[in-house]
Amino acid sequence: MSIARAIGFVIALAIATFGVSAADKGEFALTPVANAGTKWRVGYYEGGEYIDYQKTLMETVRGLMKLGWIETAEIPAQKGEQTAELWQWLSTKARSDYLEFVPDAHYSADWNDDGRAGMVEKILTRLNDKKDLNLLIAMGTWAGKDMASDRHTTSTVVLSSSDPLSAGIIRSVEDSGFAHVHATVDPYKFDRQIRVFHEIIGFKKLGIAYENTVNGRSYAALDVVDKVREERGFDVVPCHTQSDIADTKIAEDSVLECFRKLADQVDAIYVTQQGGVNPRSIPALVKTANEFHIPTFSQSGSEEVKYGFLASLSQAGFKYVGEFHAKTIAKIFNGASPNQLDQLFEEPPKIALNLKTAEIIGFDPPVILLGAADELFTDIAKPQ
Repeated sequence: MSIARAIGFVIALAIATFGVSAADKGEFALTPVANAGTKWRVGYYEGGEYIDYQKTLMETVRGLMKLGWIETAEIPAQKGEQTAELWQWLSTKARSDYLEFVPDAHYSADWNDDGRAGMVEKILTRLNDKKDLNLLIAMGTWAGKDMASDRHTTSTVVLSSSDPLSAGIIRSVEDSGFAHVHATVDPYKFDRQIRVFHEIIGFKKLGIAYENTVNGRSYAALDVVDKVREERGFDVVPCHTQSDIADTKIAEDSVLECFRKLADQVDAIYVTQQGGVNPRSIPALVKTANEFHIPTFSQSGSEEVKYGFLASLSQAGFKYVGEFHAKTIAKIFNGASPNQLDQLFEEPPKIALNLKTAEIIGFDPPVILLGAADELFTDIAKPQ
């Protein structure tokens, strides 16, 4: 890394915002309150199983515990990527005088596009006719797009959507477009990632594997990548995968095939969030990239760096974003309309780096990078 690139890296890492400001439209308490003597009833809808959804929900629950809405307890270790067992624990074991995680209000479309419409109609019928839920957690882009509409008025918080702006879930950072909808957004998250990755590696050809659909392109932040590409002068080499499908094995194989194709064509890979990138597939993806000495950057965060991708911006285990979600929910139950609340959330800009991977691919991290790293992994862990 040259002196000029080192300076550029520090500048890129230091940029936390790009002139976007947002704030709550009023003062709202976080104090736990009952719903006119009863508990607030909470439901959940996701497009399908995805590890980030599980972790986001867990950290949101921990955030609610920290605020006093749920009694502090140890959340059981979770299997795979599911949220159904976590929801069952919340509905039967978690103790709260204020919240009820309704047992039969956990919905998943199981990445089945054919059955998705029917699932949405089932949820909307419940919201509009039964009216027994006070808040719906819409987890991910599929759920956010399905529930951010004028077809119901139940308070809805959209979590873990990679880019709700480009996906059309919300109108802007400041305005979701619906009084009852709130979607957490970091409009410059991917811009920061690409700039930092380029400053670190100085790649000429960046490989990206993604599903060539509206959602897939949104997950991969292609519009952001293209903007930085034009500015920085590198090439982007695409490879198309399958992602939002019920058969995750097919999704995993498609990403691995793309990694093998890209390894001969690029000098870096941007690892985007999709169904085929998960704890089962990451070891093979890491092995392939490392065999070809290809630096990788995880869009998802430091958990995947622990498993062997070279670098990412640290997510602190979803802790900070979980606390942001918890505060949003607390404010809604204290009288705020979702659209009155700040949607802007930006992770602390800190680097996660896998030193073992760096050694394998022959990348010698400069002192300035090591000094800026918040998380350093000295080995490649095996996903549980």
